[in-house]
Amino acid sequence: MSAVVAALVGGRTHFSTLHHLLSPPAFPTLSDNANTVHQLGRKLRLRGLPSLAVCAPLKLKGSQSQRSLSSTRGSRNYSLKVRCSVASADDFNLNDHQVEELPGGDSKLEEAVSTHSEKYGTLAGSAPPSKSNAGEEKKVSGTQGMAEAFNISKGTAFAIVTATAFLALGVPLLMQSTSAALPVKTRLLSYLTLLFGFYMAWNIGANDVANAMGTSVGSGALTIRQAVLTAAVLEFGGAFLVGSHVSHTMQKGILQLSVFEGRETLLFCGMLSSLAAAGTWLQVASFCGWPVSTTHCIVGALVGFGLLYGGTGAVYWKTLLRVVSSWVVSPVMGAAVSFVVYMCIRLFVYSAPNPGQAAATVAPIAVFIGVAALSATAFPSQSTLLLTAAQALGLGAIGAVVINFVIKRQLGGLLGAFCALPSDDKDDKLPLSRSPMKVGGPTGTQLKVVYSIFGYLQVLSACFMSFAHGANDVANAIGPISAALAILHGTGLRGDVGLPAEVLAWGGFGIVAGLMVWGYRVIATIGKKITELTPTRGFAAEFAAASVVVIASRLGLPISATHTLVGAVMGVGFARGLNSVRGEVVREIVTSWMITIPVGAGLSVVYALILSKLITSIF
Repeated sequence: MSAVVAALVGGRTHFSTLHHLLSPPAFPTLSDNANTVHQLGRKLRLRGLPSLAVCAPLKLKGSQSQRSLSSTRGSRNYSLKVRCSVASADDFNLNDHQVEELPGGDSKLEEAVSTHSEKYGTLAGSAPPSKSNAGEEKKVSGTQGMAEAFNISKGTAFAIVTATAFLALGVPLLMQSTSAALPVKTRLLSYLTLLFGFYMAWNIGANDVANAMGTSVGSGALTIRQAVLTAAVLEFGGAFLVGSHVSHTMQKGILQLSVFEGRETLLFCGMLSSLAAAGTWLQVASFCGWPVSTTHCIVGALVGFGLLYGGTGAVYWKTLLRVVSSWVVSPVMGAAVSFVVYMCIRLFVYSAPNPGQAAATVAPIAVFIGVAALSATAFPSQSTLLLTAAQALGLGAIGAVVINFVIKRQLGGLLGAFCALPSDDKDDKLPLSRSPMKVGGPTGTQLKVVYSIFGYLQVLSACFMSFAHGANDVANAIGPISAALAILHGTGLRGDVGLPAEVLAWGGFGIVAGLMVWGYRVIATIGKKITELTPTRGFAAEFAAASVVVIASRLGLPISATHTLVGAVMGVGFARGLNSVRGEVVREIVTSWMITIPVGAGLSVVYALILSKLITSIF
């Protein structure tokens, strides 16, 4: 019961780190040009953009000075201060690289201004958020916060939390691992093992799922309720269908179990202590807002226990080296893939004569590649390579046809208008330079069409990422559970231990439970923080991260989904210019990475000592 109660405790999250990766710094305003601001506001209204929500530092034609760019909405004026040089409003070409539309009207605009003001200083024409409001936001917690997030009654939210707790306590009693035919001691310890595993899986679902769905919520592509329900299905599917590959590595690939022959009770305590250590540190880090990795923590916990109680011979150093190297390679791979994807978007979509039509053409191709790769990885054929390829290509083709149908149905009128009528908006041809290289892009309605299409793609890439996350990170809970159960049932130190399907399903349920009860907090935080990730950038980052994680899962490498996504976001930033990535944030991530492993190892050693004495004294 204590494990379940502890799992339901709230806290803050670390995902504001992703926001800082690509956030432009704020610059002080030295002077204003009322005429330029007025003309810029007029151009915003003519283009149908409700607000100037995000404006990166610009380098434009004209005399060098610093301006304050404003957008008027109703009776309120909002300004974002940026460093730029402006000769006249005609020098502005408002495109994807400068302007991001915020759906939701005044409330969303005020939220963006408030967030920017809080982080980078007070904005001209807007007051900073009051402390009272901030305090009121912090008071919303527990079932009340869940009810508001899902737009349900507080009683319904309480019922969901209560049902989750009862299921967490009751389902293990019905599993084969706690069968009535087993000795009482084995049944009790198996039950305890499943609860420890649920605690770890719960924390994974409550925190890491935001890697997949946060940016989609932030861009308005999904509501929090839609994101949670979608992620719940896909996280469970990834955990159940593909989770066994990485789970085998976590189960028997890190520690040399034969070293503990004759000390099975100690090894059992080590597996449970690893789960407890990783779960505890993950909860503490989430409360403090530190960007840590569950994978790093569980591996560190296993290695720490093995070194202290089994010596250097208790660790498979070759496998550990492969795992650790993947932690370095995965962010680099994520950055490289996202860089290529985003550069392709800029080349084939933004630079096309008709960006909207180009986006509609690219979308089915992207879906075909993603669905085919996911099918080949998640559902490998047991017969021949030819059948596997046919299955993947067939499902990819179906996905491409479906997305093409959706785009034509939702945006067919606008796409047809673009094809039939040439653009007479002279503003579209205005020059813009953010660097010595000229940058162009879609504007006005064209920009809306591109964002709408990539909004669909971003949702699909988020689904891809959810499946990949479930496949990879469920092993952090399932691996030690399986090893502990195998020890209890007498098969842990010899032969190839099978991974029961019910244990995979249990880990998937734990992830879904954490997501349903607490996941909305983390997803909502990302939705408010990552305003610089437009649908195009979000798609590039999520698609790249999901691809790397799924491939690693198939190869049995327990990589960090968090750090892979961070690397992918950085790759998008590199595609926009080296100055778009903040070095201090990278140093923070590396520091948290280095701290997590020794802390996990230390907690595991302490918990193993306590559990071994407790279990020995009781049994």
